[in-house]
Parts: sequence; structure tokens; C-alpha cells
Amino acid sequence: MDESFEDLLKLFAKTTDHDDMRQLLEELLTPNELKDLILRWNLMKDLYRGKPQREIAATYGISLCKITRGSKILKQKDAYTKRILSDRYDDHLRI
Repeated sequence: MDESFEDLLKLFAKTTDHDDMRQLLEELLTPNELKDLILRWNLMKDLYRGKPQREIAATYGISLCKITRGSKILKQKDAYTKRILSDRYDDHLRI
């Protein structure tokens, strides 16, 4: 990938304080970009929890095409997003 992308990855990885991360994202992204990122995260959570794609589309007023990308990611065996969601929402399944 591009060197600038690698710089951003290092910056995000280094930013561990919640308020600093909020400020960084608000400074780097426009309100609409933040809104899109939040929408993407919400639909990933809904998909992971088993909410039907058509219901997600109706809830957020988006096309099924936008949801399909998230669905494909969650079907990947080693998807990082899937691991994050599992850690967050599957605690009740752990013994």
C-alpha cells in the first residue's frame, strides 16, 4: 500500500486515548465521512447479530449493495472485523 496509508495506520495504532482518537477523527474526516463510517460500523454490527439485510436497508435507508460488502467481510474466516464483533458480542458464549 501507499506510504501515506502506512503513516495513518501507525498514527491510529499509536493513538490509545479515547478523547485523542475522537479529536483526530473529527479533524481528519468531514462530518459526512464520519457519518458514513458510523453507518458502516452499525450495519456490520447488525449483520453480525443476524439482522436480515432487507431490514438493515430499510432501517438506514441504504441499498442492499452497500450491505453486501459487509456481509462478504463477515463471511471471511479470518476477518478482523468479525473477531472484534465476536469479542464484543459473544462473551456470553464463552466458558
